[in-house]
Amino acid sequence: MSVSRLPLMNLIRLKGTPILEQLHLEERLLRASTDNWCIVNDGTNVPTIVMGMSGKPSQLLELGPVIKDRIPVIKRFTGGGTVIVDKSTVFVSLICNKDDVPSVQPYPRSVMAWSGSLYGQVFEGVNGFQLRENDYVFGDRKFGGNAQSIIRNRWIHHTSFLWDYNVRNMAYLKLPSKVPQYRLERDHTDFVCRMKDYIERSDFVEKTVKAVGNQFAMKQVNLEDIDSYAEGGHVKSTKLLTMEELQEAMSCTSQNA
Repeated sequence: MSVSRLPLMNLIRLKGTPILEQLHLEERLLRASTDNWCIVNDGTNVPTIVMGMSGKPSQLLELGPVIKDRIPVIKRFTGGGTVIVDKSTVFVSLICNKDDVPSVQPYPRSVMAWSGSLYGQVFEGVNGFQLRENDYVFGDRKFGGNAQSIIRNRWIHHTSFLWDYNVRNMAYLKLPSKVPQYRLERDHTDFVCRMKDYIERSDFVEKTVKAVGNQFAMKQVNLEDIDSYAEGGHVKSTKLLTMEELQEAMSCTSQNA
């Protein structure tokens, strides 16, 4: 009697890797590799704003303070909303072949439902955890924001978890015009919460790896070995916006005011 084998999941553990470098890695592995990947990055070294691929700085950012304080702004290759990340953000990214997760249809809602079940294992016993619209929340306060990209037979689901946050950094973000219904009209500090009030940072990372390991056979891969897994060219759509681009966006906003 044959025993069905779990599909392989390559695991990359990072600590303090710049978010731009992480996003470039993810885009490369999504497009130029045929393997499944779990990437865990425990913090990023410099406070950085990350917008979805269709995000407009003039609508999402307080450009005056962003430019004055020279906060880096990135447009990532996935959709989703805008976040400011730093050393207190924990990132988890899952890149999967559609055929290796047959219960998941290659559509955003199906991927979100699967991820909600996965993190339900991570936060088992933690009061108030749920997937609400496209966010992970405790009660009615968000601590994890998600973004996705689905291409051919592969998809990526990546999350920024707010283990902690600096209230001052939230002032760089405008209240977006499109918000989750459950947010009501709360500002950023009333809408989000700190994961550290609910779980230890190291416990979260280990429980996440364990939850992924319930569905995949895990294999740790070192960053320096990536070239053997992802060969050839690929579309590179993640970019760091220049200060000139941000100033131009602010100038256009002022002219239209």
